[in-house]
Amino acid sequence: MSTISVVASIANAAACLAGAYGAVSRQARLVGCSRQAAYDHARKVLGAVRRLDPRGGDPRRLREELGRLRREVADLRGRLDRAIEVPLGKRREFAAVAAGMGLSLAHTREVLAFFLGEAAAPSRSALGRWAAAAGVAAGAALARLDALCRPLILAGCLDEIFFRGRPVLVAVEPASMTWFLGRRPGRLDGRTWAEALGEFPALRHVVADAGRALQAGIATVRELRAAGGGAALDSTLDVFHTVHRAREALGPARHRERRAAEAYEAADRKVEKARRRGVPAQAAAGEAKSAWRKVEAAIGRAEAMEATWGLLSEALEVFRPDGRLNDRAWAEARVAEHLPELAGKEWDGVANHLEGPTSFTFLDRLHADLEALPIAAGLREALVRLWWLRRRRPRGTGPAAGAGHVAHLVQRVYCSKLDDDWAKWYAAVSAILRGVVRASSSVECMNSVLRMHQSRHRTITPGMLDLKRLYWNTRRFRGGKRKGECPYEHLGLVLPTYDFWALIEDDFAIALAEAKAVAARKARARLIARATAA
Repeated sequence: MSTISVVASIANAAACLAGAYGAVSRQARLVGCSRQAAYDHARKVLGAVRRLDPRGGDPRRLREELGRLRREVADLRGRLDRAIEVPLGKRREFAAVAAGMGLSLAHTREVLAFFLGEAAAPSRSALGRWAAAAGVAAGAALARLDALCRPLILAGCLDEIFFRGRPVLVAVEPASMTWFLGRRPGRLDGRTWAEALGEFPALRHVVADAGRALQAGIATVRELRAAGGGAALDSTLDVFHTVHRAREALGPARHRERRAAEAYEAADRKVEKARRRGVPAQAAAGEAKSAWRKVEAAIGRAEAMEATWGLLSEALEVFRPDGRLNDRAWAEARVAEHLPELAGKEWDGVANHLEGPTSFTFLDRLHADLEALPIAAGLREALVRLWWLRRRRPRGTGPAAGAGHVAHLVQRVYCSKLDDDWAKWYAAVSAILRGVVRASSSVECMNSVLRMHQSRHRTITPGMLDLKRLYWNTRRFRGGKRKGECPYEHLGLVLPTYDFWALIEDDFAIALAEAKAVAARKARARLIARATAA
């Protein structure tokens, strides 16, 4: 019976097979056996290894196997570094952000299923619960943030948008693009708008279209402020809608021009047909000549309308064609001179806009802001001229164009002669001119975003509106002059963090817990009702 352990036998085999000279004798003395016994152990161990691996222990094959395993380990470690870990908290955050971006629940689930696999992806109902809880949390966060924003909202672009027949009040601060009002009221009238605008006492200037409810609400707020001794609220009729109506009014003239051209082409074909047949073509030629006169008349009327509108549209610009600053008196005189030339029912809406007292409010505010600067009138006019020259450089070549390229440099020297601190005052004048708000294009941009989002949802709930509004206000712009900062930052609102999820995370947990509790109570009530009925 063998008294040597398995470990000692393997050590004897190692000494015999791979040991140096004298290793067998030393190992035999160490374990207390003969040298022959050590060789017997080596033979037995080698046989056992060969029985376990019939291919034998070829060193070359083993090295190749080791290299393959090492490459496999390195590849697995590289995959581990690129692996996406999506715990439950991250999934909820992704659902909230996706809803704020406008993704539908189905699209959100498809994206998560792509990364997590179909089995591990959350269900559509779970995503719906998370999005609803995020909407409630966004509403709670906005209640706090809106209170901080109200003193900072001085100007606003207002509009209404309809989702499946239901109105939504939308208001955007134009300089920062902060969406400060997004509400779905029960009814749409002047009182509704007055209540919404009454929450912003610092508001000084609004730009809106000619909607009845919107204008009635603005008028109500102005009356309330005047009666209570509050700050005045200036209102500008949106230039964008005036220009849009004018383009629509130009459409029928161009349509009549096309119809006249088609009639002339038909008459001309009759003349050619008669000539090919060799029959008299005097009658057809007379018809073609008459049709051509109608084409010329239609073209003349259309071009006259476009030229007249071109002159009228200059009244809506900040600068006159000669480079001087526009004002209400000049704009109203231009309208009074050329508006009678645009006769026709299609021009009634444009006429109502241009003759309204609020069409040129932006010019009054511009002059008031410039006159508030503590500088001489001559310096102010020179700085305004410099601002205009720097943005009206000619694109052509030649002596006249060359003079235009250096005109702003000459004006700059002239300003420096008027005041040593002209650069500081130029910055102030430039800020005022850049800040002129005469169109509600910013709120139209917001409406476009909302329409795009609404196309992916069946309805827009108040919670969804709050979620989208908070996401928009905390999302950093990726391009343009606002690049790198979010609307809240451009507005001047100082927060510890502008991260969307960080602002709603605590409220989200509370809202989700409350939603689960409500669902549990409803389920319990249904069970009790079924048991009672049974």
